[in-house]
Amino acid sequence: MSFGARALIRLGALEHNLGVIRKAAPGCKVMAVIKANAYGHGMVHVAQHLAHVDAFAVARVPEALELRDNGITGRIVLLAGVMNTGELAAAMEYEFEPVVHSPMQLDLLDHSIGGKVNVWCKIDTGMNRLGFDPADADEVLARLRRSAGVMDIRLMTHLASADEMNGIATTEQLERFRPIARGFDGDVSIGNTPATLGWSAVVEAKREFGFAGENWIRPGIALFGVSPFGDRTGTELGLKPVMQFEARLIATKPLRSGSRVGYKGAYVSDDNTTIGIISAGYGDGYSRHFRSGTPVLINGRKVPVIGNVSMDMIAVDLGENPDDRVGDIATLWGDGLPVEEVAPWANAIPYELVCGVMNREDSEVIA
Repeated sequence: MSFGARALIRLGALEHNLGVIRKAAPGCKVMAVIKANAYGHGMVHVAQHLAHVDAFAVARVPEALELRDNGITGRIVLLAGVMNTGELAAAMEYEFEPVVHSPMQLDLLDHSIGGKVNVWCKIDTGMNRLGFDPADADEVLARLRRSAGVMDIRLMTHLASADEMNGIATTEQLERFRPIARGFDGDVSIGNTPATLGWSAVVEAKREFGFAGENWIRPGIALFGVSPFGDRTGTELGLKPVMQFEARLIATKPLRSGSRVGYKGAYVSDDNTTIGIISAGYGDGYSRHFRSGTPVLINGRKVPVIGNVSMDMIAVDLGENPDDRVGDIATLWGDGLPVEEVAPWANAIPYELVCGVMNREDSEVIA
């Protein structure tokens, strides 16, 4: 038995969550977003388990090559596209589908002599990150149709504030995209996770916008059981957490009232109590920004972190006369303690926490 922190990755929960997403978007094609090591969950294991989705999306070419090297033969979309002739050659050889979002990428495709690729033309409707101005869409699409390096063309945009159900930003973005998608003869992708779960206009985009191809959704964080909405947990959306991040209790000792705890004595005990030391810290991905009061689940009850997080240890207040024993498992987030509940204690978002887990010791992938 190891006493280090570990992440249990429950692949069965992935399948459940995919079912919830498909039910929310019937008839849509699914492009599973597994960039950033599948949001910290293990990209290769996740892709192997979800091999039946319609496509995968990663950020960059090295991620896509890792998938191919591990036997993933399905469609792979490159969300950041290709950045030079070498990456374009890899996309052609391995049949990756790059997103095209800049004039430089148009130039690469125009001067290609090694083959052709299917591309996703990205339109910046308000994210102001990657993509072409809607005013230039007709010109860009015409150029792609003439390009030596292009086969089929698909359309894509990205919604900046789809998690804000009462805001107007998403409606404005959809209206900017509508005239570009109207009558388009290929596939279209609008729906990130919050758009898929929260906006009927995105799920019904083929009918609403009037394009001929398939409507593709791009679920990411919800695949892993985490809510994209600030006011609801994944559990409340019917999802199951894929990651169980846990560690073990490695020491207990009495703590007198007035005693200081941890580096810089950042916490001072108000009462006589019992301190517990748990084998997890910022070296494992448990953020140093977690402050005193952060909940940890041990033996069915929530106890607060006290003092500063160390590299591989945290202290918790177990209360007076606890029954906890060395070796007991403490859940840092997972069943009974959603990561959405924990994240605000580090001024973080759930995405940041799950992506940051280091899996230092005996992390385990289970069915």
